[in-house]
Amino acid sequence: MVHRPVSGVRLDYLLLKYLHVIGAIVLLGTGTGIAFFMLMAHRSKDAAFVARTAGVVVTADMVFTATAVIAQPVTGYGLAEMTGVPLWEGWLGLALILYGVAGVFWLPVVWIQARMRDLARDAARAGRELPPAYHRLYRIWFVLGIPGFGSVLTILWLMIARPAL
Repeated sequence: MVHRPVSGVRLDYLLLKYLHVIGAIVLLGTGTGIAFFMLMAHRSKDAAFVARTAGVVVTADMVFTATAVIAQPVTGYGLAEMTGVPLWEGWLGLALILYGVAGVFWLPVVWIQARMRDLARDAARAGRELPPAYHRLYRIWFVLGIPGFGSVLTILWLMIARPAL
């Protein structure tokens, strides 16, 4: 089977769509990686390891996740404008609502990760175990990650399936 390029597709549209897909990959990939590494560090119960891991996680969130969080609505808006898809209708409207939900859960998670890092650093410097405040924050971090990450997964499905809603 021979695949031919779709005629009439503008290069600017393809570039914008490419950037939008890259942003989605970064959000999903960084979120998955952060969750995995934080979980593994937490399970070690080693305060120094948790502190180092959480430090990297906070940096990754600021560099990768924050960049994608800004790029996604910009590229998504451009795509909607180019294709004439109404922003607040159907699958796109639901995706935008879920994007807000993800943000509501992500913002406190960023602060919690930084606080967990600081608590782990203090414990490591003092040669102590991770304090109860760290464990309380970890449970909150874990619970907030479920709807936040679930929203991102659902948005990705909506972008691919574009169901009639």
